[in-house]
Amino acid sequence: MSFAIFPTDKGTSVSEYVSKVVEMVSNSGFEHKLSSMSTIVETENFEQALDILNKAYIILKPFSNRVYCSVNFDIQANKPYGRINTKVSSVIDKLNKT
Repeated sequence: MSFAIFPTDKGTSVSEYVSKVVEMVSNSGFEHKLSSMSTIVETENFEQALDILNKAYIILKPFSNRVYCSVNFDIQANKPYGRINTKVSSVIDKLNKT
């Protein structure tokens, strides 16, 4: 899952609030990566991903009257946990062969 969630009523810099969500993700025990535009989290199932989203909203709710959230899911059956790194490695390997 790749998601971005932040308050829209806190000015042009919302890193203070985003950091609270990223801390929760870091403490979740799931593999994750932070980028400049989103946080990527790999969970073992869809319900765990939705739980992360719900916790993120609960964190921001007391600070804001309006919260924006954008989310993408890549749900692939019969693939092992740990694809967050192997998917990128696969593309890099192909780039190195050209």
